[in-house]
This record gives sequence, structure tokens and C-alpha cells, in this order.
Amino acid sequence: MQDIKNKNIVKAAFAKLKSQLSEFPNRVGDHLYLVQIYPMKERFDPKVDKFISLVGYEILDEENRPPNTVVHIVPENFYAFYSFKDIEANIQLAYDYLYGHWLQEQGYDSLGYDLELWDERYKPEESANEIDMFIAIKKQ
Repeated sequence: MQDIKNKNIVKAAFAKLKSQLSEFPNRVGDHLYLVQIYPMKERFDPKVDKFISLVGYEILDEENRPPNTVVHIVPENFYAFYSFKDIEANIQLAYDYLYGHWLQEQGYDSLGYDLELWDERYKPEESANEIDMFIAIKKQ
């Protein structure tokens, strides 16, 4: 249930930000980012446990932005990169593999957040959909 509720809120934020494109004159491109921040706890389950989702533009500075928006600074880190290619409904399979297997097998730990880049390839209902995924990592 948390997953469905969260997706609806994220989709609404995406639509609203796309309609407000001109209100962000200092944005870096027309693409959006989804930032997901997870609690650092053992056996975290995104299908059950609460986490924070932010949708927004990369901006050059904090000054010229619409009222009622927040600024979140993504720290400089190392990131595992994966380009997901399928309908968005299947993206959880990629997250399950990356977090559940790949990170451990490669000797990395998550730093508790990840990002998705939604650009002109973002077509969530189509099989031609592409989402670049970035998972903040550190060596074990």
C-alpha cells in the first residue's frame, strides 16, 4: 500500500513540476530527478517501510525558484549506475537485484539514498522507457 500511495504522490509532483518548467529559470536542463532517501536500518523494505521521495530539477542556485519549493543538496559521492529499460512498473525488479545482490557481491554498502534521472527517454508506460538509476555507495 505504501508503494501505491507513494507512486501517486510522485506522479502528481512530476506532472506539477513539468507544468511549472518556466518558473525554474536557473534549472540545469529540462530533466527531473527523483531522490529517494531511506532509513539506515537492517532489513529495510521499501514496500512496507516509510521513506522520503523528492522530485525536482537540478538548479544552479537557490535564489530564483518558486515559493513553496524546497532545496535538497545531493552530496558528492560515488554512485553505482544502472540504466533501466522497461516499463516503470517493473523497476522494483532492478532495485531488488541492485540492493539485494549486486552491492554485496561487488563489496559495496548503500549510503541510504538513490536517484533516478527522468529525461526525454522517460516514458513510464512504454517498453521503450529508460531511467538512469544512481545508488550512493561506499566500499565495505
